[in-house]
Amino acid sequence: MSTSTTSAPASTEDAPTSRLSRISRLQALQILILLVVTIAVFTALRPDTFLTGFNIRGIVQNTAIYAVLGVGMTFVIITGGIDLSVGSVLVFSGVVADKIMVAYGGQGWGTVLVGLVAALASGLAWGLLNGILVAKAKVPPLVVTLGSLSAALGFAQIITKGLDLRDAPQTLVNDIGFGNIVGQVPTIAVVSAVVVILGIVLLHRTRFGLYTYAIGSNAEAGRRAGVKVDRHLIKVYAFAGLLAGFAGLLNLGFFQSTTIGGQSNTPLNVIAGVAIGGTSLFGGIGSVFGTVIGLFIPIVLQNGFIQTGVQPFWQQVVVGAVLVAVVYVDQLRRAAAVRGTKTRLPFLSRAGSTSRKGSA
Repeated sequence: MSTSTTSAPASTEDAPTSRLSRISRLQALQILILLVVTIAVFTALRPDTFLTGFNIRGIVQNTAIYAVLGVGMTFVIITGGIDLSVGSVLVFSGVVADKIMVAYGGQGWGTVLVGLVAALASGLAWGLLNGILVAKAKVPPLVVTLGSLSAALGFAQIITKGLDLRDAPQTLVNDIGFGNIVGQVPTIAVVSAVVVILGIVLLHRTRFGLYTYAIGSNAEAGRRAGVKVDRHLIKVYAFAGLLAGFAGLLNLGFFQSTTIGGQSNTPLNVIAGVAIGGTSLFGGIGSVFGTVIGLFIPIVLQNGFIQTGVQPFWQQVVVGAVLVAVVYVDQLRRAAAVRGTKTRLPFLSRAGSTSRKGSA
């Protein structure tokens, strides 16, 4: 009796989740095609400057820092949460790392390693705070991370008196920020790629990733299955904070500055990239690979707009519009998957509309 009663709901829930997973993978492929088309358009408009080694290198370097943030954000959003604090935590971690490295002294790798530990510890602390407030205090993630966004940036400004710090060790700047591995491949891109690969393995090949999906799909069902939901949520937010801290050190090396006033759009761009790449803002569905593809969209748009003479502010308009459209389409798809029907959007399928009229 108990066996049949338990298995039936699981089967019912798995079907729409499986369909949504396939749709998410398809969306990532579609975004990859869109990215290629966007690159082709800007290349046609600026053939002498856009698709050059120098420009591609710049795009990859700028996306590298977003990709590190995007890995952590993907895990958070899959659980059904959100983290608006990543930009401020990045800044705070960079400030703390810079101060610690200056106090330690020197320009070599020993100083950089000390800064790395400081940055990771700073990011981890904010992540743990976010996770505890979300999981234990039951404060909505939007409210918690909005508060952390303001607090982390405020503390960074207090420490620096509102001024950017520009005294990062030359080893960090020359070897990480602007260094190359294997010819002209940027070191920062290789470091970011390693983080992305580890994120893919963690999400798709470990129990940690399985629990992340389970909580996003149905937290209560996961709890009944033995998942310690609160503890896992704390770990997920701590992981996102840890990566934000690491991104803070990379940011310090690349920009040679703590960029206190330059990260206001970072949360929007990262969240947009994650959503555009197929991760559902409703939780339970997503992939790190899709996130990386989605993150290239705002960077390529900004770069292309600058080169074609369009005000770069339009990039935020486009990204915001695409984000709303993606969430709307995702909502329709989830509703269709729950009904057990194949997703047919009225503006994508005339045939579907005709068949419905015929059946009526």
